[in-house]
Amino acid sequence: MIVMTNEHLHPKVSEFREFINRHPKLRKEIRKTGRTWQELYEKWILLGEDDDFWEDYKEESLNEESKDDNKAELFAQLLKYAEKMDIDKVQKQVHQLSGTIGTIQELLDQYQGTKKGPRSNENSFNWFRD
Repeated sequence: MIVMTNEHLHPKVSEFREFINRHPKLRKEIRKTGRTWQELYEKWILLGEDDDFWEDYKEESLNEESKDDNKAELFAQLLKYAEKMDIDKVQKQVHQLSGTIGTIQELLDQYQGTKKGPRSNENSFNWFRD
């Protein structure tokens, strides 16, 4: 496998690679549309990198970095909450919620049973079955 470094490339191709690195949305555009790098290279040569055409592809790098930072911060907060969480209390609350849902189901079944006649309890669903 031959790997070419920027030293072995034509100076314009090296400049284009740097341009692509500053415009990350261009990679997504290529993958999404199936356009070729050659097409974009030719457009870059004709228009230059300061043309308004490239504006749509510029800003993502900052947004992506801030999104990654936000995700990392959110994940750290979730880990902090998980460390403080008392599993026994959570399990007790889930059990209480299950009981409440069961009671509501029974009430609904009784209400529907009085409207439509007697009904079998076979179809009742227990959300939090042990």
